[in-house]
Amino acid sequence: MSGVRTYQSLGKLVTRLRDDLNDADLVLLYAYNRTGKTRLSMAFKDAGKRRTRRNPTGTPDTLYFNAFTEDLFVWENDLDGDRLRRLQLNEKSSFFNAMAELTLDETIAGYLSRYADFEFDFTYKEFQQGGETISKPDFVSFRKGDQTNIKVSRGEQNIFIWCVFMAICERMLDGHESYQGKSYLYIDDPISSLDDNNAIAVACDLAKLLRRAATRKDANGAPAPIKVIFSSHHALFFNVMCNEMGRRDDGGPKITHKRCFLHRPDGDGRYTLQATDDTPFFHHVASLAELQRAADPAKGTLYTFHFNALRSVMEKTASFFGHPGIAFCLRALDTDDDRALFNRALNLLSHGAYAIHEPTEMGEDNKQLFRRILNAFITRFEFALPNVVPAQPPASTPAQAPAPQEAPAQ
Repeated sequence: MSGVRTYQSLGKLVTRLRDDLNDADLVLLYAYNRTGKTRLSMAFKDAGKRRTRRNPTGTPDTLYFNAFTEDLFVWENDLDGDRLRRLQLNEKSSFFNAMAELTLDETIAGYLSRYADFEFDFTYKEFQQGGETISKPDFVSFRKGDQTNIKVSRGEQNIFIWCVFMAICERMLDGHESYQGKSYLYIDDPISSLDDNNAIAVACDLAKLLRRAATRKDANGAPAPIKVIFSSHHALFFNVMCNEMGRRDDGGPKITHKRCFLHRPDGDGRYTLQATDDTPFFHHVASLAELQRAADPAKGTLYTFHFNALRSVMEKTASFFGHPGIAFCLRALDTDDDRALFNRALNLLSHGAYAIHEPTEMGEDNKQLFRRILNAFITRFEFALPNVVPAQPPASTPAQAPAPQEAPAQ
């Protein structure tokens, strides 16, 4: 894979990714939120259970983790008694079918102890499924010290679910009969609601598991690798994964992997893949291309949260050059007046109530100021913007830009 490639549908993109895994152990995808990562993971999974010449029975070949996996766990908060709080498991899901025989508790606890300080207890129940009776977990409750039936935070809940998945992955790699026929792992955004410290810890643990998947052997000692797609919108997590998978582990074999930026340039059904093997920070450059498109006065729309995005790119640029803050980037601009104005604008307009979830369009004065800052930054640092986004030069503005407006009451 080289350059930028365009795919007209999810199906064609899935075919590309499955082809890439013929000569690589792992594909790492970076993509913004709302690109369609979850839909892509489901399309990949669905492609693996179609009846084909290689899979005449239509046996599912992918074990996956995504938002649907997290949705299998739902809180029962006991609103009447306000006492028994527990996480209910979806009894209809086959995801839990083998948990009684997998004896996962110890493995889950081993992972969980690295990230959290609470404990858990599964309660099992007999379910009728397909004419047979299956013992499956009904719910899980949590405790900490002398406290029982505690409500854990959303981040703690998500890390617990992730630990369950990691434990199941271990059994699959062990060759448990419940996972015969599985050839792929698809892992999409496993660290929602986690702080950066836990994100790094999870990435390191996941990298160890993926090395094991790539070097897996069957009972006879023959290579039997599990191929992996990993996708994330989290820049730190993605870069840790790139670094971890790019190095040899204690003299072990090198893991062949591809790094790609996944993009949906026009919000339609088309997708692009940009190989980023030599530029793991490509997504920050892509962010600039997105900002340049938003700043196009003819076709774009600038929202107040775009100041946050620009400040973030400046901070990462300064960090790349070994400087602690965006003052380095501002010093590269032309005049003291410009630097003072731009610094005031970025500090004032990149904070406060400018949430991406409730976007507010910039006023015209701030749009002109934003275009000046963006144009000066791109020009001075000579960024070569990717062609995944049709770049439009920011509009010229009057010689003296207006001062930034105060934020309106929200």
